[in-house]
Amino acid sequence: MPSIDLNSDLGEGFGTYRCGDDEAMLSIVTSANVACGFHAGDPEVMAQTFATARQRGVNVGAHPGFPDLWGFGRRRLPFSVGEIERLVAYQIGAAAALAAYAGHRITYVKTHGALGNIACEDRAVADAVARASRAVDRNLACLAPALSELIVASEAIGIASFQEIYADRGYTEAGQLIPRGQPGAMILDPEQAAKRVIEMIKAGAIITAQGTHLATPVHSICVHGDSIHAVETARLIRTRLEQAGIVLKQFGTGHA
Repeated sequence: MPSIDLNSDLGEGFGTYRCGDDEAMLSIVTSANVACGFHAGDPEVMAQTFATARQRGVNVGAHPGFPDLWGFGRRRLPFSVGEIERLVAYQIGAAAALAAYAGHRITYVKTHGALGNIACEDRAVADAVARASRAVDRNLACLAPALSELIVASEAIGIASFQEIYADRGYTEAGQLIPRGQPGAMILDPEQAAKRVIEMIKAGAIITAQGTHLATPVHSICVHGDSIHAVETARLIRTRLEQAGIVLKQFGTGHA
């Protein structure tokens, strides 16, 4: 039977601030992208998230972003390519350390927010992210939006790459996410999100807001952990996948 991974961005609180319901999400997803302290997260949150993920048998990865707590990493900041490479390496190292402290280990990298959006479009930035990941640990895989420059850059230097689609975001005709704030950017209805996911998996394609099919492998589905319907959406998607005979399984099982 076909299988697919279900991932979410977690560990995005810091200090006394809490973001999303990580406890609930870690009972649903198969992979967790854990914030590394720049756009969100801190050592306490990271250690707890990694520990809970280990207890639940959930795969974990580093989720680096711009150093932008105020903007939740969703603002485009003017860092150079070299600066981006180093800030990504720094965050991967922090994630690896806190995961080890919690008795777990990271197996992949997935960029967050504005940094991720830029890397999806700009090959030079995508190359910087890939180089940073390989420099810290060449066994780390890349989890990135389907058809993005991040996938191309990672594969070019021998990094195992896995392509994801978003359950709760709309797509442009170019296969990029519709910018937040624009019509069709967010899919808030859990039923609609689950239906779109099944359609894209069966089609083997991203389906844009205009209905265009852009063919791609699909290895993982992302549900944003900070949305108000995150738990309901993730749970419903898991149910619909199981009803469709699709097995929930961590991407890259067997990858070093």
